[in-house]
Amino acid sequence: MAHLTRATLALLVGTFAVGGASRGANRLPITDSPFQQESRTSFPFPAPAPGAPLPKPAGAGGLLLDTSHRLWIATDQGVFRLDRGTRAWRPMSPGTNAGPAFALVQGPGDAVYAGAWNGLHRWVGDRFELLPAPQVPIGALTRPDVRGAFIAAGPDGLWRLSPQGIATPMGTNTPGTIRHAVAGTGDRYWLATPYGLWLGEGERVRNLHSLSGGPSSDIRGMALGPDGTLWTAGLGGVLAYRNSRLIREITPDQGLPDSLAQCIACGSGEVWVGTPHGLGRLAPGATRWTWRHSRRWLLDDDVRSIALDTAGSVAYVATPGGVDRLERNPLTLEEKERRFLEVCLARHIREPGIVEKCRLKTPGDLSTWEPQDDDNDGGYTAVYLAMESFRYAVTGDPSARDRARRAFAACRFLQEVTGTPGFIARTVVPSTWTRMADPNELLSPEQRAARRVEDARFKYVPERWKKSADGRWLWKGDTSSDEICAHFFGYFFYDLLAADAPEKERIREQVRRIMDHILEHDAALVDLDGKPTRWGVWTPGHLLHNPNWIQEAWINPVELSSFLKLAHHLTGDPRYARRYEELLADVEWRENIRRAKNLNPATRTHIDDELLAFVYAPLLLLEKDPSRVRLYRESLRNWHAAVAPDCTPFFEVLNAVLSGDQGSLAAAVDVLRETPLDLVRWEVDNTHRADIRLVRSPELEHWHTDRLLPASERGVPRTDDNLRLAVQGEGGRTESDGVFWMLPYWMARHYRLLAPSATPSR
Repeated sequence: MAHLTRATLALLVGTFAVGGASRGANRLPITDSPFQQESRTSFPFPAPAPGAPLPKPAGAGGLLLDTSHRLWIATDQGVFRLDRGTRAWRPMSPGTNAGPAFALVQGPGDAVYAGAWNGLHRWVGDRFELLPAPQVPIGALTRPDVRGAFIAAGPDGLWRLSPQGIATPMGTNTPGTIRHAVAGTGDRYWLATPYGLWLGEGERVRNLHSLSGGPSSDIRGMALGPDGTLWTAGLGGVLAYRNSRLIREITPDQGLPDSLAQCIACGSGEVWVGTPHGLGRLAPGATRWTWRHSRRWLLDDDVRSIALDTAGSVAYVATPGGVDRLERNPLTLEEKERRFLEVCLARHIREPGIVEKCRLKTPGDLSTWEPQDDDNDGGYTAVYLAMESFRYAVTGDPSARDRARRAFAACRFLQEVTGTPGFIARTVVPSTWTRMADPNELLSPEQRAARRVEDARFKYVPERWKKSADGRWLWKGDTSSDEICAHFFGYFFYDLLAADAPEKERIREQVRRIMDHILEHDAALVDLDGKPTRWGVWTPGHLLHNPNWIQEAWINPVELSSFLKLAHHLTGDPRYARRYEELLADVEWRENIRRAKNLNPATRTHIDDELLAFVYAPLLLLEKDPSRVRLYRESLRNWHAAVAPDCTPFFEVLNAVLSGDQGSLAAAVDVLRETPLDLVRWEVDNTHRADIRLVRSPELEHWHTDRLLPASERGVPRTDDNLRLAVQGEGGRTESDGVFWMLPYWMARHYRLLAPSATPSR
């Protein structure tokens, strides 16, 4: 019988995955060991009054984390404080003293000093005082020395301040514009100015820069490393000094993502740099910077100052929007998956079981979420179906099987709601909805003619949304090939891994109805108008001989062959096997399967990458004829050669299962680790970065980065997204369901490519 039992097929699949290629054979699985997961907590500034501007933070010395873990910030509206365990900023500058403040430092005991527009402010606990001298603008403060004394600097000179608050003028000749001051050992200190770096030793101050050439003299901020190295940030990049000598220069030529450095911090051997376009972090021995920008990581990309905790592992980053806390904590992939699943279940499953991203009425505000439809809802639901099937196969959790059953019921409903024998809807929404993607569109004859001149395959569909027979639903037609590929992928693994006997019968009936509809219409999806949909055509005559279908001539033969193979496997109906054999007897059909991936940069699309991934699995896991297996493996190799540079976890796990080649698997697991916990689809714009080039490759239509950026530095993806786009995301107006991450995770677990952690992360 053509329909194998789940246990038998699973055994065959496991054997094939291990022995399908020489590379990767007999490798041990990758262990899910704890890793450092970075996360972000935001503390936005509140407007002082309705309609009033937000406080504007000061520069490099304007952020302080005191020994009581209270966070202080200097702004143009005075000093604010965030107490430990709270989220609301407290204004600390009373009355007429609430003018601009520029620098903060903790003095002896619990005292905190601020350099402000009218002199030095001091707080002991919550008690405020304005020191009697010097009552002139103070723009920079050093930390106290071992005696508790520190230096205050401003346009009117320098002062040494005693622990008792007594200011003594220092007889030095220094620039009036002093942006930041840092104390060294003994009586040494440094001053950052637009005219270079100045070194002070007691009363003697000298300029370490020559204005006649060399590195930029425009210094904005400084940090003293634990080894005595002084790091400076300024126009042009980062400079490092030791014993007053320049020992290192880091500019975009050395990989710095932005040449305008505004502030800098050092901790745990790492160097942090703030710029107008984001935050960079350079780990010890690293050659590339970790880059943190966009609303995923920061309230604003304009980083004004940075404060680190004593261990250097937590960074507080001040921007015009407020302060963000970035921290790293141990986590395993298994723990991360649980977080993503919670997100998916909380906001991403809508009636009648459709799984998709959700809309956020206020960008980034998860409390304002509402369901949203998409062209390919049915396909995304089927991918979720596969994910839950893999989860059930690994864990035996009955809730995974229940959710898989509900997802399959939603996929079945997309066929039933059309009232046809086998046509399937793209998606369905309650009939009360009035706001949907891609609404009905009425075009004049002139407009329709213009569309056809531009695209000879244009199909006019004035009524995309149709009401169900019971009036409860609106369903969307003009269904694409994407839906069938994804549906059949989900059905295949649901039948293999999670479906019970009654469900298996429902799967067989569902596949039979869809497949019969396609074959009865000359291998096409035919809508209620009696015509094929815009993309749902696999008619061999079109694919092999009609130049209007040249873009689909390679991928669609793989799809139809896979549909037929799966249909015969599930139903045992010989009609599907005969049609499958007839198609493969055609030399041109086989050749098109061999070279399935379109690499032409004018027409290449990443959607095809995903569709081929969906349809390769049934072909390679069910076909037994050696010559056809060789054909499909060659097609898979050609596809994988094109997608491997993007290191998409789903593609790499699938390739390891189908080919046995695990060469890219470790990198794919690293992508799973690197993926942020925040699934909001913020806009991530990498066009400003100086450490990349913008290129028109691999697709000519868009600007791309010349190298693949880490997952934490690009937008939240779908599996069919172009990961090299220079600008990605949706402005924080949607949140991903996380299935793009959970599917490869559970697939890797099921095929024992990834082993669970033996120790918890904490």
